[in-house]
Amino acid sequence: MRPLDTTTKHSSLSSKPLCSSPFLTLALLSHIRFRAPSVILHTLKMATTSFSGLQFAMSRSCVPSSQKIADASAVVLGGKSMIGSWNKLASACNVASVQPFQRRGFTSSSIKSVKSVTKATSESSAESAVSGLQINLKGKRAFIAGVADDNGYGWAIAKSLAAAGAEILVGTWVPALNIFESSLRRGKFDGSRILPDGSLMDITKVYPLDAVFDNLDEVPEDIKTNKRYAGSTKWTVQEVAESVKEDFGSIDILVHSLANGPEVTKPLLETSRNGYLAAISASSYSYVSLLKHFLPILNPGGSSISLTYIASERIIPGYGGGMSSAKAALESDTRVLAFEAGRKRKIRVNTISAGPLRSRAAKAIGFIDMMIDYSSANAPLQKELSAVEVGNAAAFLASPLASAITGTVLYVDNGLNAMGVGVDSPIFKDLDIPTDQH
Repeated sequence: MRPLDTTTKHSSLSSKPLCSSPFLTLALLSHIRFRAPSVILHTLKMATTSFSGLQFAMSRSCVPSSQKIADASAVVLGGKSMIGSWNKLASACNVASVQPFQRRGFTSSSIKSVKSVTKATSESSAESAVSGLQINLKGKRAFIAGVADDNGYGWAIAKSLAAAGAEILVGTWVPALNIFESSLRRGKFDGSRILPDGSLMDITKVYPLDAVFDNLDEVPEDIKTNKRYAGSTKWTVQEVAESVKEDFGSIDILVHSLANGPEVTKPLLETSRNGYLAAISASSYSYVSLLKHFLPILNPGGSSISLTYIASERIIPGYGGGMSSAKAALESDTRVLAFEAGRKRKIRVNTISAGPLRSRAAKAIGFIDMMIDYSSANAPLQKELSAVEVGNAAAFLASPLASAITGTVLYVDNGLNAMGVGVDSPIFKDLDIPTDQH
């Protein structure tokens, strides 16, 4: 659609297209205010013709900033008025207010009454008037693996995706399934389910999942007969992917939010082979398996996200048992999987390096409070990281706004990853290091 010609100078009102200059628009109002009905109708016909089908797509900047639109659809009929919504236009074209007109003596108070609102686009959709960049995941479906309570990063990611409009499916570790589903039914999590608009996050379905096992043939007999697994079926990675396909056909977003290191409290030199390999299996290969089995049902253009930690590249004493190696493997796999999944099905693969959080899982390490205090003292942003900040970052990565981002590690840790030293060390006591004053 061709934009309005804002370069033609109009010496008088004619059948030429209306200029978007606010002053010529006001000239139109003056021209028709006290004219005979036949003249008014003729002038309005001209205006209607000029604006028919016009869309003010300001994201394409068809109007120079020096010629902002005031209210190009306003007309006054015998003391009654029909005026377009300035606020909607201002939002669409990044105009802060109607002040340019107020300085010249023209204000909304000069119009006696407002009878209706005339839209500045040919579409009636309210969404067309929404300003700014929106994370819109309506019509998308997400599967989040590793949600077993309401205070971890997995839950926060689910909430942010739901707030953006996505349908939520979750995979819960089999031994925790009954407690999790019971808590949901009893409303124990209702306070944590509240979304920004006041509604409650709806989890469409909860699937039992143990991401350590790809298929039933790999499950040892002692696990199959374990009472904590009794009553649950189809919980291996392959079976869960098949169940989701059978239930919903496809998904758009895949989130890996699980990790486990049975010997995490042991230094690496004291970690057994089985403990090391268990950490790799549960914390990194589980992501490879998850994406492998879900890839056929991930819609092209979809997104896959995992969670990592700064211990993958920096020494974190106490974070042992092979967990630092598992996170390093996860980040390396993210880059390789981004290439392979991107080429096969146009799927973006990214990982979020999240700062420390007081989650139930993190408390198993034993020094999470110390790490949070350290981060607050040494990160560029001196505040405690909240789970919702990680959730919102995941929503961004899952959205079309991140359509060209893949194979990357996104740090959401208040900037701690950028630091080379701990500035709270006594060594730096004589330096004038700025601190947060708020």
